[in-house]
Amino acid sequence: MSAHTHTQPQPIGGVIFTRPVIILAAFAGLAGALIVWRFAAGLGATTALNDGYPWGLWIAFDVVTGTALSCGGYAVALLVYILNKGKYHPLIRPALVTSAFGYSIAGLSVMIDIGRPWLAYKLPLFWHWNLNSVLLEVALCIITYTIVLWLELSPAFLERAKSSSVSALRRLGEIGLPIARKSLLWLTAFGMLLPTMHQSALGSLLLLSGPRLNPLWSTTLLPLLFLLSCIAMGFGAVVIEGSLSALFLRRKPETDMLAGLGSAMRPLLVLYLGIRLIDLAVRGQLGALFAFDLYSVMALLEMALLVVALVLLASDAQRRDLGNLFRAAMLLILAGALYRFDTFLVAFSPGAHWAYFPNVTEILITAGLVAGEIAGYIILIKLFPIVAGAPRRALAHS
Repeated sequence: MSAHTHTQPQPIGGVIFTRPVIILAAFAGLAGALIVWRFAAGLGATTALNDGYPWGLWIAFDVVTGTALSCGGYAVALLVYILNKGKYHPLIRPALVTSAFGYSIAGLSVMIDIGRPWLAYKLPLFWHWNLNSVLLEVALCIITYTIVLWLELSPAFLERAKSSSVSALRRLGEIGLPIARKSLLWLTAFGMLLPTMHQSALGSLLLLSGPRLNPLWSTTLLPLLFLLSCIAMGFGAVVIEGSLSALFLRRKPETDMLAGLGSAMRPLLVLYLGIRLIDLAVRGQLGALFAFDLYSVMALLEMALLVVALVLLASDAQRRDLGNLFRAAMLLILAGALYRFDTFLVAFSPGAHWAYFPNVTEILITAGLVAGEIAGYIILIKLFPIVAGAPRRALAHS
């Protein structure tokens, strides 16, 4: 790996329970109360789910879209460890924090969504598995990857413990930190394998729907398209995280690194759009793409968002404009989220007599989980060495 000199990560410091954190925590608390009600009253009384649409907002957004947004750690790890771009290393820890929170929330959302969550412990512990099940692969990979992500962050926790005034914590840091650092190579390798498996498997899952999935999305290339879209969304999430971090922490933005991420997005987007259009042409669905019905408009909107993002990233000068890069990243996230929502909800038709739209409880729980994730991120970077080179007082009055 090329040698690069980076500022070491350090805790931001400052007041923990600021007004924004308290407001976010209140939303998370409301979601917690509604989750308790969901477990007490059941899915039928608390959601708009039905036999035609057994998966709704909690799966389409919290799991399918949320895990893709949380692939920032996966996307940056590909650059740092596979493509040997060591200059991006300062982006790893913040991306891993986002990924760890995102996947933890996805796992919680699955627990909320399943009919008998008290039996979920049997999944990893009782090995009576249906080895032909795509959903089994998704579940086991997400469980394992969540654990791996938190283990990948363990050096940050142990570094803080090593500098603690409490002797027991200091001893734990001194003993555990070398072990954690030596384990990172294997954890990183495992951490790049698992998202590759389960993000593509989320696409495979929809292959089982057969004719119930609209032809504009129904293709055997769904696993590849889901994998490529999650990498693009991961890059976009890291750019937005880096931009907002520079703004709110009042530090100099990592323009070179973020511009480099913008450059890495371009061939990926061209590949994705090329595969999508060629696949439609081979399957004789290009005419359906321009039928200008609901499905056609949604598919065209997905592609248009990516094309505009490509235009915004066309030149080096554009990629070095932080505002321009931020807009392109937002378009990537919107396009990827729309593709996944379309595939799991809009393009899926169980029959003429079934309809679904999330109710207030589903929306509030999802919003509360996201609020909890943001609050957790703020608290974590204040207490532990996650962000490189940020001033310690930056978030004191945020």
